[in-house]
Amino acid sequence: MMTFDAVKAVLFDLDGTLIDSAPDLAAAADKMRTDRGLPPVPLEKYRPMAGAGARGMLGVAFGIGPEHADFPVLREEFFRNYESCMTQRTLVFDGVAQLIASLVERDIPWGVVTNKSMRFTAPLTKGMPLFASARAVVGGDSTPHPKPHPAPLLEAARQLSVKPIECVYVGDDLRDVQAGRAAGMGTVAATYGYLGSTDVREWGADTHIETPLALLPLLKFRPTA
Repeated sequence: MMTFDAVKAVLFDLDGTLIDSAPDLAAAADKMRTDRGLPPVPLEKYRPMAGAGARGMLGVAFGIGPEHADFPVLREEFFRNYESCMTQRTLVFDGVAQLIASLVERDIPWGVVTNKSMRFTAPLTKGMPLFASARAVVGGDSTPHPKPHPAPLLEAARQLSVKPIECVYVGDDLRDVQAGRAAGMGTVAATYGYLGSTDVREWGADTHIETPLALLPLLKFRPTA
């Protein structure tokens, strides 16, 4: 079993890693369909694309992508819908609360690095008790470049006053692994979120976990003082 030595901080992606936001993302997109007299789409259709945000949700709802002329207008409508419901159905994945509690108990700083813009990340993390102990929250527009660029992860390490090499980053998307490796951090692929049949072994992560609590045995901590 691979382990990470001398870990001083742990960083996490948000959607699909710490929280299951698929129900609220799907509801925001599906409201656009029902507002237009179209039948609803089952959550199971939306869930695998939840990690792709507006692009994924609009793709399921209307079969369009960013290249479509109407995409910018529909994306803003989706954003407004999501803002109105973003914490109504979103839940913390089983085991995440215990994982975070274990880190806090050990006085290991932790943070969030997501490509979700701070327009949504800030109110969402402020509205969920889990994030009260997070010492860094970095969104997709907090730095000039989102993941897979390493800039957001490097900013989180700076906020936590630790070196990148002393961090482990956990995420459920190829971009997370690419960003973590580029930042010089240990990388863990989380397979319990929205991945479906994706083969994470092709991503090049240091290791992967099938449950949140499976992370703890992989971490050997070094005192932060």
